[in-house]
Amino acid sequence: MRGEAGVALTCKKLASAFHAEMINMNELKHLNRSVGQNTYHLIWKPKWSHSILTGSVRNCCFAAIKMVSNRYKMRIIEMEIMPDHIHCFLELKPDMSICKAFQLLKGYSSKKIFEHFPKLRKKFTTGHLWSPGKFFRSVGSVTSEAIKHYISHSNRQQLERYPVL
Repeated sequence: MRGEAGVALTCKKLASAFHAEMINMNELKHLNRSVGQNTYHLIWKPKWSHSILTGSVRNCCFAAIKMVSNRYKMRIIEMEIMPDHIHCFLELKPDMSICKAFQLLKGYSSKKIFEHFPKLRKKFTTGHLWSPGKFFRSVGSVTSEAIKHYISHSNRQQLERYPVL
């Protein structure tokens, strides 16, 4: 088990590297046979809404989420860890589901927090740090109204170009 000072130092290094990244949200990801944007706003909280995500526990959680996101190529755009919940705005690989992202983020961070702070196991007697509930929303640089407008107008353009005989 690492001491709290070691966890804090590791977290400070990760935090400075994280905030140094500048990410343009309007850029699309170009892959072999596809182009797109797969960004989500995720929220989750500790079981029973305990306000435990402060101080060293918060730093450990931040480091764990950053490590697992790097390992599985999830790009964190913005993240805020509140005492009783986490907001995470991230981009997923096209082949990763939301459920898999939550599983990795919640599972790895829970494991690391319990490793570094074993006394928390007494507070979470079921062995689960995170509540089973979660919130997610797809986020993009285009509104739903813009997409509706694009689709309705593209249909009109097709009819003009290729009139029915």
